[in-house]
Amino acid sequence: MDKLKLVEQTQVRDDLPEFAAGDTVNVHYRVREGDKERIQKYEGVVISKRGSGPNKTITVRKISSSNIGVERIFPLNSPYIADIKVVRRGSVRRSKLYYLRDRQGKAARIREKRKGKKDNESTEQATS
Repeated sequence: MDKLKLVEQTQVRDDLPEFAAGDTVNVHYRVREGDKERIQKYEGVVISKRGSGPNKTITVRKISSSNIGVERIFPLNSPYIADIKVVRRGSVRRSKLYYLRDRQGKAARIREKRKGKKDNESTEQATS
């Protein structure tokens, strides 16, 4: 059993940023088309994180140009994920945001997380 955990630990990536449900992320995903490879950007709201270790996945939901919700599940430790960037932090009280599937327009908005007092103090000290 310990050997299995050792193998799983080698598969886990540690270069990805910390983010949670409600955050808007930009996932850079490698796409293979024939013998060519390109990077496709997918920006949306993280509605769930699940799994642990090498099996950890996130579900990202975006609204397409024709106002249709599109969800995609990304395995976090996949070699096809080139990069993940956090665009904005969302303030939510749930870990799974499946209720966003039923909402449209302004009802589907998520408030941005405000910077706390600690963040303000550290920026003031840096400018002094």
